[in-house]
Amino acid sequence: MGLFGALFTGVSALSAQSQKTAIISNNIANVNTTGFKRSEASFFSLVTTATNTSRYSPGTVTVNRIQRVSQQGPISQSESSTDASVSGKGFFAVKRDSLDSSLTEFLYTRNGQFSEDSQGLLRNSAGFFLYGWPLDVNGDLPANQGDLDSLVPIDVAFLGGLTRPTTTAELAVNLDAAEVDSQFSTLLTASPDFTRGLTVYDTLGNGQNLSFEFTKTYGPQATAFSSLTNLTAATSLVTNLALTDGDRFTVNDGTTTITLEINDGGAVGVGATGVETIGDIINAINAGLADATAFLGNNGEIVIQNNEFTAGTETVTIAESVGTPLAELGFTPGVYTSDDIGTSGNYSNGTFADSPPYSTGEFPTLQFLPGDPLYNPRGWWQVRILDPNSNTLTVGLINYNGDGTLNALPDNQGNIDIELTNVNWGNGSELQSIDINISSFSQFSSDYTVLFSDQNGAELGLRTGVEIDREGFVIAQFSNGATSRLYKLPLVTFSNPNGLREVSGTAYTETEDSGEENLREAGTGGAGFLEPSTLENSNVDLADEFAQLIVAQRAYSAGTKVINTVDQMTQELLQLR
Repeated sequence: MGLFGALFTGVSALSAQSQKTAIISNNIANVNTTGFKRSEASFFSLVTTATNTSRYSPGTVTVNRIQRVSQQGPISQSESSTDASVSGKGFFAVKRDSLDSSLTEFLYTRNGQFSEDSQGLLRNSAGFFLYGWPLDVNGDLPANQGDLDSLVPIDVAFLGGLTRPTTTAELAVNLDAAEVDSQFSTLLTASPDFTRGLTVYDTLGNGQNLSFEFTKTYGPQATAFSSLTNLTAATSLVTNLALTDGDRFTVNDGTTTITLEINDGGAVGVGATGVETIGDIINAINAGLADATAFLGNNGEIVIQNNEFTAGTETVTIAESVGTPLAELGFTPGVYTSDDIGTSGNYSNGTFADSPPYSTGEFPTLQFLPGDPLYNPRGWWQVRILDPNSNTLTVGLINYNGDGTLNALPDNQGNIDIELTNVNWGNGSELQSIDINISSFSQFSSDYTVLFSDQNGAELGLRTGVEIDREGFVIAQFSNGATSRLYKLPLVTFSNPNGLREVSGTAYTETEDSGEENLREAGTGGAGFLEPSTLENSNVDLADEFAQLIVAQRAYSAGTKVINTVDQMTQELLQLR
């Protein structure tokens, strides 16, 4: 068997080197194939054993193909926004068809050269249909996102355009802290101090112009104020205002009453506090009443205000005692009662309960309430929002801190919003809710200024393009500047990608050696990232392939020499006589 065994060994060598040459030729042929993964020839010997060690029986050689599917190919730029490559582990999920996809198996490919066909479906250059997760109206993935059944063909066809109704808006304005205050009870009919417009979009794509009206006010506390203006703390009651020396009036904060007597330097009667100037009145009230505060308003008027604003329970009472000093100061004697806005700026009840039911808006919750050292009683503004027909959508109050920032608590998302709900535009569009972020509102003694305004809606737009981003979202772009996330592409990973079975079209199917598929979001669970507008090239190294080809050629030639030698030896054997 030694001579003929050597012949068979030489033949096996030719077969093995032929296989290696075939593998190398296939690698070289696909050097420009997008997503192609090279293979290598792996040789191992088949040994024939014999019990007699003095006689050797030669074995043969055989070859296995080893796939280098897990080896990353170089990435190159592409001009197509629907092209994508995988940087790291993972495959695109594709199928041969999309019409009856339940009857065909999933394939897995690194060929991300996708383009839209005549039906709006994304297919790669091998003709396979791309599959991904559909997104619901909130942009969330399906509940069964770990199953292949959750995937659908990527369809980017739009017969019409896309409108995007406004759901959020943002407005940044500075309101003039030096503005003259309006009486709280007259706010609904008072002229606004400042107006700003903002265009939002309904569900039909129509632009709707909202008007924001701002009016400065004393706030909901019980408040009495004088009609005399341009007063200063040094203004003399007798000399400058001609009040009568000895006249008296009383101020009550709901629990305590003090009596103030006009005094021009003489003796003050029993039970009264002498006041000679406007500053004396303010100081006497602030010192004598725990629940009330007096100050000069922005127009130089005297303001007496209770520190609380629980509806109907907090009062300021001013009354004439001797003479008519209150009337001469411009006050109307009487009982002034607080109005309730709860802990937010909504007109919930109290004086404004008889006003129209502005139930479509919710104002932010106050952070600092009366009694807190940081509460600012002079930071109140009414905000009224009107629709294009001048109908009031909502009206309420906001309050500023002493540093000019809003006195409001952020919501669970960290925003300070006026929330409009169930807005009816009256044009057949759906009821609409809009959260208006006002966290950038400020109050400084400066001109009224609009810093910026923004909203997330858009009018009707036609589709202008489709792109795939690094997170795997398939995004449609429209002429109105809007974008819409339609799908999200999973990356399918395997424990042993080199164990996948190759099929035509630079794709693979699952095998026992590869393990089961795992659907991952890009960048999670060991999956790689999607690189938009790029393609993964073949991982074939031509220099290495040519070197291996030379080795295979030499080995093949050596095998033929073995066969020629054995052939000559058998001829000489036959010539023996």
